[in-house]
Amino acid sequence: MDMTTPGPLLPPYGVVVGVLLRLVAYLVALLYSYAEQPFSKKDDNKIKKQDVPGLCDLHRCKDGLMRNGLIAQKPPSINPERLKDFGEEDYLNGDVKTWEMKIVSRNEELLTDTLSHIPQSSSTTILSSCNKLIRFEDISAAAFKIQCGVQKTPCMYSRLSKQYGMDIYLKKEYLQYTGSVKERGVLYLLTTLPQDQQRKGVIVASDSNFSMAVAYHASELRIPVFVIMSTSTSPVRVKMCREYGAMVISYGTTAKDSQIHARRLAQENGYLYLEEEDSAVYLSGLGTVGLEVYEQVPKLDAVIFPAGGHCGLLAGSAATLKYLNPHISVIGVESESFPVLQHSLKAGHPAEDQACNNHHFYGDVSGVCFGSNSLQLTGKLVDKVVAVREEDILISMLRLLEYERATVDAEGAIGLAALVAGKLPELKGKRVAVVICSGNLELHLLQQCIARALTLDNTVCRFSLVISDCPGDMSKLLEILAREEARVLDIKQERTFVTSELFTVEVICTVETRDKIHTAQLRNALLERYPTTTWTQR
Repeated sequence: MDMTTPGPLLPPYGVVVGVLLRLVAYLVALLYSYAEQPFSKKDDNKIKKQDVPGLCDLHRCKDGLMRNGLIAQKPPSINPERLKDFGEEDYLNGDVKTWEMKIVSRNEELLTDTLSHIPQSSSTTILSSCNKLIRFEDISAAAFKIQCGVQKTPCMYSRLSKQYGMDIYLKKEYLQYTGSVKERGVLYLLTTLPQDQQRKGVIVASDSNFSMAVAYHASELRIPVFVIMSTSTSPVRVKMCREYGAMVISYGTTAKDSQIHARRLAQENGYLYLEEEDSAVYLSGLGTVGLEVYEQVPKLDAVIFPAGGHCGLLAGSAATLKYLNPHISVIGVESESFPVLQHSLKAGHPAEDQACNNHHFYGDVSGVCFGSNSLQLTGKLVDKVVAVREEDILISMLRLLEYERATVDAEGAIGLAALVAGKLPELKGKRVAVVICSGNLELHLLQQCIARALTLDNTVCRFSLVISDCPGDMSKLLEILAREEARVLDIKQERTFVTSELFTVEVICTVETRDKIHTAQLRNALLERYPTTTWTQR
């Protein structure tokens, strides 16, 4: 039987290589055609909208924005081509301070669609176009819209409850990113702007918490934002606002000069000039505080808010709380120095003749009453408005620092000041929530406030007495202070300008005590040994 040699079972090596090369070439051509397809469909005369992640996809992290769990660089908040409007000093009459900036160009991205489009002129504020009273549905929509853009701050039981004889819960709105509750209204306001206006940009003219919130959230939403500040503005505020992503321009010596200039820039460039007013959109955003307080603290009896001229937080939250439970008492607190809200409620219209000489301390609560919407809501829904002294506000700031380790400003502490001053005795034994709405206090002002509050609280005292200028007399005085457990903070000796007899010295001493009782004990001990002791009154 003939056996023939069988042929090869596999094709030659060269054939295999050729087939593989053809397959690779086909795949490359296919991928290239898919990549070229979007560009072939693009119309040169139209701008195609690009998808931008919504609010819930934008979360702050340490290194930038986080989109779907990935860290990305924060995009520039101002389009480079817009900066040409501010490059020449002649355009700003030579009154602008400029800083060297490096601009990295990028493709312009359109913003997400808004829930509602509000047509209006670009040279006027969007807030004035929607004057109507808010409904609970508006506040619920605002809460859903901003839920991923602002913090849901805690409302915690406070150790101050035992001291004042009631269950106190503190709503800590100062924990927002910019340290203010104004973020809620600002974010909802910006998200409801028409898309073309979001592309053009917004402009504000103040150094208030409202401007800080606009600077931050407009940058997060990729809306060009410009802030005009007077040359007298604190450098710390200017730095913070620039770090939030805004283009900051110093112009004029007063706030009025900055506002006039901002309106002119808005009219000439199509920006939207924003100022804090009582539009339904802004009040709805602020009203979400009342919604959260109601959810976080069951069986509430009363909620205390800061009031004053800017009473949007009080009005918006009152609308929420009264809808959910009409039996909850809503109370506003303002300063005795300028009771703007009380005068406006009595007159039936916003009062404009109230002036504040200490704006840096009181902040936004020192402004004039800015609208009829919030005033109408306050008169209809708020149960009580009380006024407190400046001393009560300082003590309240001290109590929050001692018991809650919270550094807040006058606007944040004014609600608790009503309890500190005993203005609300009807709340004894009840469950009360206090909104701490702001914590933007500059360091030099913080030092002055705490020092003054310690003297008001009788924990820092000063006295003067005359002793003989002999060895051992000073040590005897220090022995009395040590026996009474008083901590010496400062001690001075005056020998030249003394009206007493020769060979005597006047000693001026500043000491720290535990409380009022301890201060009284120290005073009695000193008077017993030195009858001429003079106690410096606060």
